[in-house]
Amino acid sequence: MTHNLLPLSLLANGQIAVIRQVMGTPEHVHRLHEMGLRGGAEIEMMQSGSPCIIRLDGHKLCFRDDEATRVLVEMGAVA
Repeated sequence: MTHNLLPLSLLANGQIAVIRQVMGTPEHVHRLHEMGLRGGAEIEMMQSGSPCIIRLDGHKLCFRDDEATRVLVEMGAVA
């Protein structure tokens, strides 16, 4: 099965997606995983742009564009 993955930074306000991959150095990936950004997690884009604000498990998280491009998500997926 092929997934249409796109960077988190491309989501528009209100769009919901499922995280499928986090890229970067091991330290960067570990930090994002500790924040809850892991494969299968459902997120909602609260404010697009740089920085963007997402909702994850009831919490709001803020990311610069360089961080948001390293998180690949799938639209319309079920977590």
